[in-house]
Amino acid sequence: MKKTTLIFSHGLVAAIGFSLGLYMLPILMAPPTLPMEQITILLGEPKFEGRFHRDLKDSDFLHWGEGTAQISRTAVFLKGELAPGPDYKLYLSPEYLETEADFTRLKSRMVRVGDVKTFKNVIVPISPEINPDKFNTVIVWCETFGQFITAAQYQ
Repeated sequence: MKKTTLIFSHGLVAAIGFSLGLYMLPILMAPPTLPMEQITILLGEPKFEGRFHRDLKDSDFLHWGEGTAQISRTAVFLKGELAPGPDYKLYLSPEYLETEADFTRLKSRMVRVGDVKTFKNVIVPISPEINPDKFNTVIVWCETFGQFITAAQYQ
């Protein structure tokens, strides 16, 4: 009985530690947020703007974003904050969505812009081949866990 209790308790502590490690690693490894002057230079003149909110259908206390999205020909700037997590990707979508099912349904029509490496005032460069005019929504998605984080419709 004592051996079983020890195995169970140590296993539980190991599982909790592993889970916390998965959650904390991206926070600890995140590069520093760029100063606003550098963000302004990288973004250029924003062409579009949208809002992202905490209360979207598939957002929850661990998966959310809050603030504004500014889109130019050269970059997407998420001015605000995202819930920290691993392997976030930024997509542009031709349709507004706020659920994981919608993301899966529309993924083939989306374009992946790049990685989200910070969680406050995020800027992601847009490659010259991507035309943001052809899309209307910015989406942050956790690739590893298939989790919807947030979305902002900009046109």
